[in-house]
Amino acid sequence: MSADRIRNTRAMAASPRCGAGTRGGLACRAPAVRGKLRCRMHGGAAGSGAPWGNRNAQKHGAFTQERIAERRTIRELLDEAGKLLGELDPD
Repeated sequence: MSADRIRNTRAMAASPRCGAGTRGGLACRAPAVRGKLRCRMHGGAAGSGAPWGNRNAQKHGAFTQERIAERRTIRELLDEAGKLLGELDPD
């Protein structure tokens, strides 16, 4: 870039700033995305952020009383079968 050419940065300097809190405790000074309050790094970009709804809270039924009792019964049956096979082994 030559020294006689000056960049016009007035529009960028006048644009609204993000203002999200940074790890350093100061406000983010990056320009906000057009039509948003935050910059692209703090949630202003399309598709950023968590999905709607809490997918971690979906019910799967693995820890219901019935499933726990079923697993306990299966474990007891397997233990009994192992003991029976140990008694039948002529070693």
